[in-house]
Amino acid sequence: MSQAIATAPRRTLSPHGEWARIALAFLATAGLFYVNIMPALVDGLVEGLGFSNREAGLVGSANVYGAALGALAAVFLVRRIRWRRAAFMLLLALILLDLVSILLRLPLVLVGVRFLHGAVGGMLVGIGFAVIARTLKPDRTFGYLLVVQFGLGGVGVMLLPPLVPEFGTSALFLSLIAFSAVTLAMLPFLDDYPVVVPSAGAPPPAAVRWAPMLAVLIALFLFQAANMGLYAFIIGMGKHYGLSMAFISPTLGAAAWVGIIGAGLVVVMATKYGRWWPLFLGMSLTVLGTALLHWSGQPWAFLLANCGVGITWAFVIPYLLGMCAHFDPVGQMASLGGFASKMGLASGPLLAALFLGDNRYDLVINAAVLALVLCTVVIMRPARLLDREARL
Repeated sequence: MSQAIATAPRRTLSPHGEWARIALAFLATAGLFYVNIMPALVDGLVEGLGFSNREAGLVGSANVYGAALGALAAVFLVRRIRWRRAAFMLLLALILLDLVSILLRLPLVLVGVRFLHGAVGGMLVGIGFAVIARTLKPDRTFGYLLVVQFGLGGVGVMLLPPLVPEFGTSALFLSLIAFSAVTLAMLPFLDDYPVVVPSAGAPPPAAVRWAPMLAVLIALFLFQAANMGLYAFIIGMGKHYGLSMAFISPTLGAAAWVGIIGAGLVVVMATKYGRWWPLFLGMSLTVLGTALLHWSGQPWAFLLANCGVGITWAFVIPYLLGMCAHFDPVGQMASLGGFASKMGLASGPLLAALFLGDNRYDLVINAAVLALVLCTVVIMRPARLLDREARL
């Protein structure tokens, strides 16, 4: 009997079915979910532990810098490890590090622990992306990924900030623990998704085109740094301009939810209209929405700016990551694109914290606008190159 139980087939979700795609979306989100609730995390450290803006921003940046390091390590490890066992251990480590974070009160100690947390989470995200790449129609799975990130991130930034005054920062870290626990429960039901080895007679892959590839990587860094630099401090910015938490939290939740529209537009449009025009329009609207934050004292401006940038953020990023894959047919550079993206997400809050000082939000907004304009200039030539090739 015991032998029969031991050899019984494991019940798994259909590997390319919708439920499996949702579970994989949770897997690829769990290690980086704190990015989706970054405003709540940064504001919670300021309000709950008395951190300065600079200290709270440094904690957030350390978390994402660690993720960039972990994601880079995953590129070299993912083909050599048993991904499910590794994911199980990494999820347990995330839960343990979030529990430890609840007990910490010193900024520098928390910076170190969150950097380690980020490295563990970055490896988990790298594994999740690698497994998603082995599914049929992985772009569909990435669509679910964006829905999970924007949908649950919206819930987080709406519900968590009001809990900090009553329960302290434990409310923030317990939410991350809950997400990891749910993902851990889904893990046993996922298929093996083995690596597909190319046949011996397959033609050699085309070479990476480094010049346009480098331009896309720079654009990814600038775009993510500009957006996250503002997003991390958006709650404090709203308060600075006289808005109440009763208005700020629902606004940020709504902005995250309407961001799903941007991802949906990419799925519907793809490259039907090329890349140059969609990117030019998306970047232009991002610049205008960011500049509109100068008038955050007006509730309509704060609402319109956040919802607009939420949509364009989810619209532009898939195009940039897709361009990384296009300039490298093998697909390895897509992982490097993920690394550039995370470096931008990490550097934005750090640089914004340095600029911010004593609530100099105008300076941070101007710096973000400048970075977005530069990003637009950098990305237009690679986009035009791909459009020209598509017409040939």
